[in-house]
Amino acid sequence: MFNKLKKLFMDKQDQETDDKYILVPESEINENLKRDIVMLEEVGEAYCKSLQHKYRNKFEREDKQNLKIWMCRDIDGDQLPNLSSEQCLEKEYRSQVAINFDGFTDEEDAYVHYIQLWYYLGGYFKGAGTLYDLSKNHLEADIEEKLEELLNQL
Repeated sequence: MFNKLKKLFMDKQDQETDDKYILVPESEINENLKRDIVMLEEVGEAYCKSLQHKYRNKFEREDKQNLKIWMCRDIDGDQLPNLSSEQCLEKEYRSQVAINFDGFTDEEDAYVHYIQLWYYLGGYFKGAGTLYDLSKNHLEADIEEKLEELLNQL
């Protein structure tokens, strides 16, 4: 399933090279896609842990304390306590890699930056999803790029 979608989008000549997402029509949202989303989120969680460890000291040297990089999930904006990738096929489900550190905001659940991995927009009649395209992008490099941007600003 994911390979079919990847091929469909890779064959388009007019697609921008910096497009990081695959548009998934509602008719293609199924258990095979769920498996790919779960895998993508697991990869994202692993990168969050390793990059938080790698960048913690760099941020502290710039007086940006308590770097936190985590997998953030919500349904229609509500971050439910037991929400996991198993609910990824529910409409309005969104998963993203979130980045925050002290001093940016007073809101506990706010974050400086995020990289969206999956979003299932449920329209009134038809929905669609957007999926981070691992076939053309390197998630770890994208997260590191955002971390370097944050180190060099604010």
